[in-house]
Formats: sequence, C-alpha cells, structure tokens
Amino acid sequence: MIPRYTRPEMAAIWDPQTRYRIWFEIEAHAADAMAELGIIPKEAAKTIWAKGKDAKFDVARIDAIEREVKHDVIAFLTHLAEIVGPEARFVHQGMTSSDVLDTTFNVQLVRAADLLIADLDKVLAALKRRAFEHKMTPTIGRSHGIHAEPTTFGIKLAYAYAEFARGRERLLAARKEVATCAISGAVGTFAQVDPRVEEHVAKAMGLAVEPRCATCSAPRCWRRKSSSPRARRARRRCRTSAIRYYRKT
Repeated sequence: MIPRYTRPEMAAIWDPQTRYRIWFEIEAHAADAMAELGIIPKEAAKTIWAKGKDAKFDVARIDAIEREVKHDVIAFLTHLAEIVGPEARFVHQGMTSSDVLDTTFNVQLVRAADLLIADLDKVLAALKRRAFEHKMTPTIGRSHGIHAEPTTFGIKLAYAYAEFARGRERLLAARKEVATCAISGAVGTFAQVDPRVEEHVAKAMGLAVEPRCATCSAPRCWRRKSSSPRARRARRRCRTSAIRYYRKT
C-alpha cells in the first residue's frame, strides 16, 4: 500500500502484523477443532491460544527465517514455535500452506470490502440529501456533449445516487463471493484433515465453507463475480462426495 494514498484503517488490514495475526487465528481455531475431535491434546490447543493470542509477531525474524528455509508459512510456523514452545508441534497438522494463505486473503478482502461498503453508505446518504436539496435547482442538460433542454441539479445527483447504489450491490455480491474458507489439506482431498475442521474455522472467522471440487487452493474465480449458480451447485456436489468418501474411510 502507498501510505499517502491509503487510509490507516485500510493499510492496517494489509499490514504484515495483521496478516500474521490472521494466520495464527486460523491455525489456532483449527487446533481447537482437532482437539475436540481427539486428534491433538486439548491442553495443547489451550496452550497455543494462551501463548499466541497476545503475541506480537516479529516480522523481521520471520523474514530472516524465510530467507533460510525459502518458505513463508514454514518461516511463520518456526517463529510461532519460538513463542508457543513444544506444543507448537501440534499446529498445522494435516493442513497445507494454501489453507492458511487463501483463507487469510479472503478474510482481508472481506474486511476491506466492509470498509468500502461503509464509505459507500455515507456517499449514498450525502447524494440523497443533496438530490432532494437541489430538487428544483435549475441547470442545463446536455446531449451529445452540448447544451440541451434544461433539467435540475437534483436529477443529476439522483443519477449519481442510482449508479453508486448499483455499485454497492456489486460490491456486496463480490464480498459474499470471497467470504469463503478453505481448509482441506494437501491437494484438497481432506485425506489428512477432517472436513469438520474446515467448518469450525469458517464459522470462527466469519466465513462460509468453500463449496468446491477437491484442490489445495481456493478457486481464483472468487476474486471476481463470475460463478454461475449451476457451477456452484456442481462444486458443492463434488465437495459433498469428497466428504462422504472421507467419512466412510
């Protein structure tokens, strides 16, 4: 983010410290779910939260580790182990890097969208107020870029209001599209992580479970509003089949 063009609230969402905080929360919520399922000790999950919830992650230290190990998530987990201690060996069990990276990116996109939606609401309120204020204020109309019949400034503001309202609807749709969680392990088969872990993390992070075919990465189409209802139903059926297979075995 370019500081002089960025509000502090928006910059904070994309700050490395915030990103690592979300990484930790995803890992800790996953540990909670695994503890409830008997996969890891419950005391370990409690320790992970107790030692990590108020920790300030050392970005420079993580960068230094990454230069050595050549892997961002391993670098973070190594630093987390320095904070949590021996119980850190239960963190990230059965998960893959994209589980953390993609879900974190979605959390950030949702938070950024919420800021923009709040701003749009203020813009809409101002446009509506001004449109009524200038309901009878005469102004020249334009056609083909030249003066035409007279109109009112209020109507012009009403046009702007309608356009911003349509933009808000598109932003809401985009927010819903990206508000998904993907915790399915290597290549997305759920072979090493129970689907209930994904459901728990999604609920804890305010997201929906990603209804997709098996893959270790969340689909890139959620970055744009391009998924048809038919495609979503197909992905949901595919995911359901994967979960049923996991539970049978």
